[in-house]
Amino acid sequence: MGKIRHIAIQVPDLEKAAAFYQNVFDLQRVSAAESPIGNAVSLSDGVVNLTLLHFPEGTKGGKGGPDWAGLHHIGFVVEDEDKTADKIKQNGGEFFMQLPKYPGVDAEKKYKDVNGVVFDVSPHDWRQTKEG
Repeated sequence: MGKIRHIAIQVPDLEKAAAFYQNVFDLQRVSAAESPIGNAVSLSDGVVNLTLLHFPEGTKGGKGGPDWAGLHHIGFVVEDEDKTADKIKQNGGEFFMQLPKYPGVDAEKKYKDVNGVVFDVSPHDWRQTKEG
């Protein structure tokens, strides 16, 4: 069974959004990354990771430009990536992309469901603590 462990929201201002979720819900900041594909701040409640994404002009992966805000994707932890990939294809989904490896960036595989919604599949959990 896949488990939802990652939700990613695209925001125009990482620090403003991070402060909101930290102050309102007491989420803990567990990591941050700047990369050529976009920037991120990851927060956690200890079970589910909330990653805030910002894609400055000229980076790839963003929706609707650098000022757009909304759900970007969700992530599932699975026991068997290959078996899950087969099930995705059998049920009308498709492989979308493999994230490139950059320091601080989880390099999971991305897929699209039957409606074109993007989701990650990973054999490992996303960081839930500063130490993890």
